[in-house]
Amino acid sequence: MRVVIAPDKFKGSLTAVEAAEAIARGVHDVLPDAEITQCPVADGGEGTLDVLLAAGGKRVDLRVTGPLSQQVDAWYVVLDGTAYLESARACGIEYVEPSPEVALAAHTYGVGELVGHAIAGGARRVVLTVGGTASTDGGSGMLRALGAVLLDGRERPFEFGGGPLGAIATVDLTAVREQLGDVDVRVATDVTNPLLGPEGAAAVFGPQKGAGPREVEVLETSLRAWADALERAGTIALGDVPSAGAGGGVSGGAMAALDARAESGFAMVAQLTGVADALPGADLAITGEGSLDRQSLAGKAPAGIAGMAREHDVAVLAVAGRVALEPEELAAAGIAGSRALIDHAESLEHARREAFPLLRAQSAELVTEWLATKA
Repeated sequence: MRVVIAPDKFKGSLTAVEAAEAIARGVHDVLPDAEITQCPVADGGEGTLDVLLAAGGKRVDLRVTGPLSQQVDAWYVVLDGTAYLESARACGIEYVEPSPEVALAAHTYGVGELVGHAIAGGARRVVLTVGGTASTDGGSGMLRALGAVLLDGRERPFEFGGGPLGAIATVDLTAVREQLGDVDVRVATDVTNPLLGPEGAAAVFGPQKGAGPREVEVLETSLRAWADALERAGTIALGDVPSAGAGGGVSGGAMAALDARAESGFAMVAQLTGVADALPGADLAITGEGSLDRQSLAGKAPAGIAGMAREHDVAVLAVAGRVALEPEELAAAGIAGSRALIDHAESLEHARREAFPLLRAQSAELVTEWLATKA
């Protein structure tokens, strides 16, 4: 029997690579002669670089400016001449304690340092994965690091962060364009939120970063002023562009000033890790992630794997830390069965601490159940 194993990370417990290994061991516990192909995946958010590193990429380490201007250790991956950068490595929410003050002050300057380092190192193509950021500054900090000059109405510079960004009157992108040259930039994300409005970066993601109602209003005003300033500088109008709100708007900043094109983070990783080639002819695919919920059905790895598997008539099972979907909802998405680690653990802490053996055991149980339905 041919089995393809393609999980995302189990956040706080296992990387996608570790999760794939745990599931593989569980499958071999039941089917010792199974031909298993491990293809850990990601959706363009946190953990993407770990997957690309496992696919043969080269790691590049450096120190960059964190979301509150502290120095942080960051890295990116170079694979086949393309530099893959993860915004969260520079301005991830794990570097801060979310609060109203942090929501207004956090910035993306370190992301620009990553981009600049990759270009200086000879990268001719840069893929920026977004998600998990502490910032809502529209990518303004990133562009400042690349040489953009941002001035207020009195032609003075102002502080970093989404809050102070409301003072912007003009932006000069000359130095950014010169540094970028003919480098091709892509933004990898499966979030389709626009920059502005009720589904935009401030309204939807601001509260996750500590913003209360007042801060969300301030950030929305700032991002609108930023979009207007960019448009006056000759870039595209960002307001309702799909995916421009990803990563607190860093995606939109890249689209406007770096001529970046958005693409599916899941599709990109799936292609690079070989899952697209492994599925044809397989008997079973097993996917999973930390929380299998409605967000999982909107562009996340489990839905992506199920969609790809459906094209080749491959059965799909899912193992997750928790499952918040009914069997009917999973079946409609193409997932024939599921197991949740939390249902077989003493506590959430136990589930996280013992994630590897729990995932192995529940994968074995799930495959056993599935085989029984085939008998």
